[in-house]
Amino acid sequence: FNGGWQTSLRSPVLGDMVTLFTFCAEVEDTLKRIQGINGVIGTIVVNAEGIPIKTTLDNSTTVQYAGLLHQLTMKARSTVRDIDPQNDLTFLRIRSKKHEIMVSTDKEYLLIVIQNPAE
Repeated sequence: FNGGWQTSLRSPVLGDMVTLFTFCAEVEDTLKRIQGINGVIGTIVVNAEGIPIKTTLDNSTTVQYAGLLHQLTMKARSTVRDIDPQNDLTFLRIRSKKHEIMVSTDKEYLLIVIQNPAE
């Protein structure tokens, strides 16, 4: 009985760990692919609290973009839901004279991509 219990307890954990490592590898590959696109200045992954967890930019730029874009994205998400409670924000795109900022939203993370629109 004890051996069977240990096996059933370990299998899901190992499976979850393998899934997590596969997910992390896929995320890394995707970020590298995005960063390699001509004109991309940087990428930032932000958690639900607005804390940057992965970036290709310097610290001060990352903190500035992550904080401000997290606030803007949460406000935009709230606005979309106020208009239609059955709807949700999935993507936000901002274009200024200097940059284009794209934010892809998820339940737990934001992916921010900053690019030079002229390139």
